[in-house]
Amino acid sequence: MKTQFFKLFVITLAISLISCKKENTLSEYKYADKGLVLSCENVNSKLYSEALFAFENDILNFYGKNNPNASLIQAYGQFIRNAIYGRIKYEDIVSPHTINVFEVLKNENDLWDASNPKSYLNYNSALINCISINMQNTELKTTFNSLLKVNSMSPKPFGAPLMSNYRNVIKDKYLAAYIAFDLFYANLFNKDLSKVNTEKPAEKVDFNKLPQ
Repeated sequence: MKTQFFKLFVITLAISLISCKKENTLSEYKYADKGLVLSCENVNSKLYSEALFAFENDILNFYGKNNPNASLIQAYGQFIRNAIYGRIKYEDIVSPHTINVFEVLKNENDLWDASNPKSYLNYNSALINCISINMQNTELKTTFNSLLKVNSMSPKPFGAPLMSNYRNVIKDKYLAAYIAFDLFYANLFNKDLSKVNTEKPAEKVDFNKLPQ
């Protein structure tokens, strides 16, 4: 009897572990061919790089829908400005693939801090530490690290210098990662993403398109 109970327990545990593994794994990496642009110790580089490119694809599609010649730089400029001033309806921007990415990101415990009233993003996470070390723009990096040091980091105080230097995001993917995670993914919590059009076609995006 004990042997049968033990076998049943092992089988149940195995099924549970397999289920958890499936839930925590992204089934499709659409931007894997772009490589790993975020590389630091204790950082899920593959998932976070996918999240960054998915975000860039979404904002370029959204801000370029009425302007086929819009560049990624222009999309970033509009997104940052609207995000800082709270003028974004995230449900209109996010795509089905990005929602799938976000669902997996939710399981990255180190990444989030639900008790932080300024942002769901954990400013003590491995990702933020990675960004603080590798950000290229000296002035932005100094401001970023100063805000972290005095525990005053949030989108508001960093927003002004960010809006003045956002063009660095094309070359500096660590800066781009901050924008993606703090101004975008952190704001998807408590949003009704069930109404996002799952039939929305995936558009081919040219990430190298130059500003007009």
